Amino acid sequence: MPIENERKFVLEDDDGSLERTLARTPGVTRGELRQAYLDLSGLRIRAIDAGGKTRHIFTYKRLVDDQIVEIETEISPIDFERLWKIRRETLQKARYSWTDGRFHWDVDFFRTDEGRTYFALAEVEMPESDTVPPQPPAILKPHVLLLAPRNDPRFTSKRLADRGHAERLLADVRAKGEAA
Repeated sequence: MPIENERKFVLEDDDGSLERTLARTPGVTRGELRQAYLDLSGLRIRAIDAGGKTRHIFTYKRLVDDQIVEIETEISPIDFERLWKIRRETLQKARYSWTDGRFHWDVDFFRTDEGRTYFALAEVEMPESDTVPPQPPAILKPHVLLLAPRNDPRFTSKRLADRGHAERLLADVRAKGEAA
């Protein structure tokens, strides 16, 4: 089974400097994601625009025995649009990605409909056997506010799609150095 083994870091990027830096960093790719959650828990669809091409992905994701099983498959644009009609929560984000040795990093900038970033989050995908996340790369270190607790549902993209929740969570992290 494909096990997702990732850790998340809450980032500060009020002035957009991190995103601008990532955009001009060699080896970092950029994509625009439009994502929705369906009426059954663990089901998600996403359209990823990158390099002039759009991919449509259907995902099943579920916590099983303290591990997250994630199964993804590409679907047709027609099927994506059909499923988009029955969506629940939706979100838009810009994603910057790169591989660093054994680890894969994604930095997501959650966007309002007007294109303003309201939350920034880095995820490091680790080999299944790893339990301790690596230190954030130098490019991210000055922006890290918090290493999120493992599998904490407050930091899932589905929850962060709720802008009010995301902004309250970020305010807590800024004020307390942790999520209350």
